[in-house]
Amino acid sequence: MTTKQLAGQVIVGYYQGTSPQAAADAVRRNGLGGVIIMGDNVPSNPTDESAGLPAVTKAVQGAVKESGRSWPAVIGIDQEGGPVTRITSGVTPLPGAMAYGAADDAALATQLAKDEGQELRSLGVTMNFAPDADVTVGPSDPTIGVRSPSSDPQRVARAVNAQVAGYQQAGIVPVIKHFPGHGSVTTDTHVDYAVQAQSVEQLMKRDWVPFASASKAGVPAIMTAHIVVKDVDPNVPSTLSPKVLTGQLRDKLGFKGLIVTDGMNMGAIVKKFDRGGAAAVSALEAGADVVLMPADASASVSAIEKAVASGALTRQRLIKSAARIVATTRHQHVSAPDASVRGSHDDDARRLAKASITQLGGRCGRDLVGSRVRVEGGTAEHRATLTKELKARGVDVGLQGTRVNLLEGGVYNAGESSAGGGAEATSPGTSGVIKAGDSGVQIALDTPYPLALRGSDTVGLAAYGSTQPTFAALADVLTGKAKAGGTLPVAVGKDGVGSAACR
Repeated sequence: MTTKQLAGQVIVGYYQGTSPQAAADAVRRNGLGGVIIMGDNVPSNPTDESAGLPAVTKAVQGAVKESGRSWPAVIGIDQEGGPVTRITSGVTPLPGAMAYGAADDAALATQLAKDEGQELRSLGVTMNFAPDADVTVGPSDPTIGVRSPSSDPQRVARAVNAQVAGYQQAGIVPVIKHFPGHGSVTTDTHVDYAVQAQSVEQLMKRDWVPFASASKAGVPAIMTAHIVVKDVDPNVPSTLSPKVLTGQLRDKLGFKGLIVTDGMNMGAIVKKFDRGGAAAVSALEAGADVVLMPADASASVSAIEKAVASGALTRQRLIKSAARIVATTRHQHVSAPDASVRGSHDDDARRLAKASITQLGGRCGRDLVGSRVRVEGGTAEHRATLTKELKARGVDVGLQGTRVNLLEGGVYNAGESSAGGGAEATSPGTSGVIKAGDSGVQIALDTPYPLALRGSDTVGLAAYGSTQPTFAALADVLTGKAKAGGTLPVAVGKDGVGSAACR
């Protein structure tokens, strides 16, 4: 391969629109190694968003083949489940990763990842930028939230390793993220780079536990985060730091697979470090193998070519990364689209929902609502979905009866609430309110932190998602037809990790 071809091979770019031609042209224009499918690249279809994707992935593979390459393209997607779900219909709906931490069932996590992987592979996707291996610090984590399996690093490691195994069984390359850990920093790297103030010793005991465990287990790929590790390289984001990617991830943790950058078009990079494709060169020099979503793919290819010509980046270094990509993609079987597997795993999704829903307060396995219920809070769609499920179980849903309140928000910060005043409190951006003296049932559909405000007579249910299987499982728990199977993966007020009424 020429230097230009090698430079294109290590870049996975983005494209505009939903047409197969646009995706293929993005590859042809710069000889890219592949593309990432973002939410706005998924053709709009309320009943089956997946339907238009096989044509896109086929076109991308065709563009790679036309260039004379005998290995598959990288066709990646962020299909984590929960709030980061690019394909929202036509595939099995999954909750946030915190559900896996609450269930803490490795076999179930492997099965769900295998299910999801089979569905993605049937669409022509070869790589999923999941699972999330971040260890959340709780309510002060503004970015990751329910995307993290737990605040317990061992729970996170178990969930991540199990999902990695499932994806690989399905023939999908899983990319765990976001090294050096996004769950304990308070800046969103989509906006600016974040600073990790913990020492390496502290990180090894917490944030890096899942990454070290996955590396030992042979995870094929790890995504970086644009986070400065102050104790290692105080002025450079990890994505661009040889001291972090090579010195820590490769040498200290022993990772031997693909290092994939987080999106290089994010604010953390473009605001300060990317001038004419320079950030792509810096990432490769640092030890990255895949440059994901550079702001300008053409400029990045040119910058890499120039860096090799000048000796700033060795051609051998470029060959090494390209070879890693080729070796990884060649292991993945690119199968013909098979619509029969898509959306066919709802039974497993219901098993996960029942195993993860966590009950706080009340008596385990008992009817929590009685024969009459009023459903409040949440969105109209979610109220309607829960109402339908309750009615199917013989419950009269109207304006009277036990209050079932849906809480939709993400991160809850007690310091910003009016809880101390005792009148009422809600998490920022949350739909639904917990009132002082409330009875009934409070249901947190995202992170469980708002349940810290429930009164002693109030039952709390943490659901970690708002999929149809989640609402079906919630209705079973509310009516006493099933026990809530999960335990808290994070602390909620006075309730620590592992707490639950049903233990």
